[in-house]
Amino acid sequence: MASRFLILTLLFAINCFIALASDPSSLQDFCVADTKNPVILNGLPCKDHKLAQAEDFFFRGLHQAQNTSTPVGSRVTSVNVAQIPGLNTLGISLARVDYAPWGINPPHTHPRATEILTVLEGKLEVGFVSSNPENRLFLKLLEKGDVFVFPVGLVHFQRNVGNGNAIALAALSSQNPGVITIANSVFGSKPHISADILAKAFQVDKNIVYNIQSKF
Repeated sequence: MASRFLILTLLFAINCFIALASDPSSLQDFCVADTKNPVILNGLPCKDHKLAQAEDFFFRGLHQAQNTSTPVGSRVTSVNVAQIPGLNTLGISLARVDYAPWGINPPHTHPRATEILTVLEGKLEVGFVSSNPENRLFLKLLEKGDVFVFPVGLVHFQRNVGNGNAIALAALSSQNPGVITIANSVFGSKPHISADILAKAFQVDKNIVYNIQSKF
């Protein structure tokens, strides 16, 4: 009897963890974010539903090509709860990614979301790396209309492998998925991570670390 109770308790705890491991579920039709409310929550407080307007659920311009003249040759246009307050508690967001020829969306993670990417134009080499200790690389060449999934929290990237521009549309399983670009976090932190630490971690000379940090 004791072992059965323990099993039931563990199952209940696992189910609770799963229920809490994603964006909070809405208990009403919608919860338009009140961005002016000073209350700090895990998410955003709702404004009075009687004050909600169609504009709270609307975003215009995702069809427009973006300037890809960046150091990495890509530009991400996010459409999350910051752009559409009506996404609050709905657990979903979008992003358009424009790539210059041979441009990349550099290795990064989304700490709060799984991503599903659809290629709209061009060809992309995409991949993600599994966690330690295996660190297995999953790599795929995508063409127009192809779809690929990046599991939550794993490092992933895309590269345009064509001589023309490429476009992709990403859906993410959070109203606020977050993004951690590996190079920016490691070499562009404020203040900098000690060069001694990074030199040992990457097994390179400290001067190489200083050189990379100067670029961020």
